[in-house]
This record gives sequence, structure tokens and C-alpha cells, in this order.
Amino acid sequence: MDVTARIESVYAQIVRRNPGEAEFHQAAGEVLHSLAPALRAHPDHLDARILERLCEPERQIVFRVPWVDDLGDIHVNRGFRVEFNSALGPYKGGLRFHPSVNLGIVKFLGFEQIFKNALTGLSIGGGKGGADFDPKGRSDGEVMRFCQSFMTELHRHIGEHTDVPAGDIGVGGREIGYLFGQYKRLTNRFEAGVLTGKGVGWGGSYARTEATGYGTVHFAQEMLRTRGRQFDGCDVVISGSGNVAVYAIEKVHALGGRVVACSDSTGYVVDRGGIDLDLLKEVKEVRRARLGDYARARPGAVFSDQGSVFEVDCEIALPCATQNELTEEHAVTLVKNGVLAVAEGANMPCTPAAVEVLREAGVLFGPGKAANAGGVATSALEMRQNAARDRWTFEQTEARLAAVMTDVHALCRATAEEYGAPDDYVLGANVAGYLRVAEAMAEQGVI
Repeated sequence: MDVTARIESVYAQIVRRNPGEAEFHQAAGEVLHSLAPALRAHPDHLDARILERLCEPERQIVFRVPWVDDLGDIHVNRGFRVEFNSALGPYKGGLRFHPSVNLGIVKFLGFEQIFKNALTGLSIGGGKGGADFDPKGRSDGEVMRFCQSFMTELHRHIGEHTDVPAGDIGVGGREIGYLFGQYKRLTNRFEAGVLTGKGVGWGGSYARTEATGYGTVHFAQEMLRTRGRQFDGCDVVISGSGNVAVYAIEKVHALGGRVVACSDSTGYVVDRGGIDLDLLKEVKEVRRARLGDYARARPGAVFSDQGSVFEVDCEIALPCATQNELTEEHAVTLVKNGVLAVAEGANMPCTPAAVEVLREAGVLFGPGKAANAGGVATSALEMRQNAARDRWTFEQTEARLAAVMTDVHALCRATAEEYGAPDDYVLGANVAGYLRVAEAMAEQGVI
């Protein structure tokens, strides 16, 4: 069987064995269909069935999460943890609390995490988890009771040398605190390395909150430099207005760029003078309000609940909200408006058709597994500090983050060049991440 036929056979098996999991099919197909050059250079991987093993999680955990709201009513949610691959280290990946969470979403995220973590060069495997619980509109007491119930089941499956969860959409510092407190209570151990994203005062790392957004901008800056450009003087559009987007905005402004639009689930705001970050934080983080409130408080800003933020003219676009938000139509508009670079701050925010449009137009495109690897890299640095009972300064940690993102970019570009396509960061990221994991799997036997 030739390489292309083998890839198609593995992909068909994924679709057959994981029915209805469209996001997982998409993520697996995107990686598999880019690996043919690497597999031709390493035919032994086919004999060892690396692809088949890589696409099947080592463990999938699904569990009930009962909890009581403030009125005394009982609710039942579903929790997930997919421990996908531990060839390079303990499973590492976030927890997402959102009504859309299901097994297919968690598997897509966990699969992407394998390659993302491998690209960092740090000793972490790939995993992901979460629940179909929505923390929006819930009191602190309700969120605490949910987190305690969730951890009551999850605690038996995790540990600093086994599986180390972190935050994701719907899981921030508050939720991590409640989860860690319940883990400590159940195990009678202050095992700081079991969760990352903790408070700085009790084992957390400086710069972890900023890391994903900062890292995405660092990666985009490295891409721009290959064409003699930088953020300075550029108009930038960022989707989302949560943690990743906020700190991407902060770093873009620090590098001399101007973020002229951002979005949330209700629409998007255009502010040609540059997004006022202090006002945005007040609206989204303090008041937990919507972007319409930002526009009402900011002279010259315009809010729209029609269309997409990617319709706004810009030179650089950073999709930082959620999967499949940037469509083929949006990509065509961005190209028409002269976009230079797109870097994914979220996980798989661009549809396959959108990616194809951007690549064919010669737009620099940084896939999420490379561009947003700064978050998990800093989580691994938090684990390192926990293991040493140490704490680095913000400046030390940010410097390490910047170095990791520079190395990730260099690895992706060098790998793409080796396979004849220097600007193809999709090829570079997928092949480089795959080779690191595949070689470890081959050396560890049939596991």
C-alpha cells in the first residue's frame, strides 16, 4: 500500500470509529493529509502502525457531574478527560467549561495538543478535558460546587507525573482555585504540579495569564520578519475579547501595532483609534458586560451585530475566539483587503477552506498548534517552577516564553524548508510535531 492510500485508510477508520465527531475528523484529517512527505522519508513508521496508534487516545474518561444550584435544584452535567498521548511526558492540556463541549470537541482539542506540546520541545504529552457546564451567569458558590463535584471524579485520573490539566474557555483562575482546593482536600497532598494556571501566591507562574496571547503575537512577529515586516504601524483585527484576545491586544500595542477591532458572541466593535485596553478590561473582566457597552463608552467606536470582525480592513488578523470562526468567505475578504499574515490564537479557528484560500494567496499563516503554543509552554514552565519549589519573575518567564516561541517558529520554518515549502507553516508544524512524537513512540515499543 502506498503512503497516500495508507493515509486515506487511516482517516476512513477514524471517521468510522468516531461517528458524529466532526471537529475530531477535521483536526485528524488536516494533520494526516500533510504528513505524506514525512512518511515517505520514514517508511518504518508505517510498519510500526504509528499513525493508527497516534490517532487513537490512550484513554477516554466520561463521567457524571451532579451539583446543586443556589435555589437547591440539582443539575447533572457530563465531564470529560481524553488522555491522548504520553510519549513525551505526562498528559497536558486544558479544561473547557462550555455548553458546546462533547467528546468530539475534547478529542479534537486533545489531538491538536499532542503536536502543539511536541513543538515546544518540553516534556509534555497531549490531553484535554472539560464539561458541558456554562459558568456564565452562575454565582461563585454555584461554580465552586460544580468544580468540587467535577474534581471529585477527575482526581483519581490525574497527578503531576500522570496528567496535568489547566484552564481553557470557561476555566480561569477562579475555577482552577476551586478545582485545586478540592484535589488537595481529597488527596491530603499539596501537589502543586497537578494543575497549572494557579494563583501566583500558591504555586502559579507569572506571565501564565498573558502567555497564549503574547505567544501568538511573538509567533506572528517572527513570521513577519521573514518578509522584512513587523507589527509597527500595522492595523490588526483580533476576534474574541477574552483572555487570549486581551493579551494579544496588549502585546500588539507594545510592538507598535494598532488593534482596530475585536469581537464577542454578540458582535464586534471597530475603533480606528486603537482598542482602549483599560476600557475593554473594565467592560469584559470587571463588569462582565458586552462589547456594545464598550462602544457606548468610547467616542468614535462603532458596534455591529451583523457580519464578521474579519470584514474590517487590516494587515494582520489574529483569530482568538473559537473553532471554525474564520470561514472561506472571510478569508476571501481578508485577502481582498490586503492582509499580510494570519496567526491562530484559538484552536482551529480557521476552516480548511479558509486556510486553503490564505495559503494560495501567499498570506503568512500560523496554525494554532504552533502560533498559540505559548500558553501550554508557560504551563510547562510553571510545572518546572513547582518541581523546584521556585518562582521566577515576570520578566524571566516572559523571556523564556519569547525564546520558546522563537524556537517553535524556527523549527516549523526549518522543517518546511527541508520538505521544499519554506512558507508553509502548516506543513512545518505538523511534520515537526509528528516526528518528535513518532520517534518517541517507536523507541518505547508497541504501546
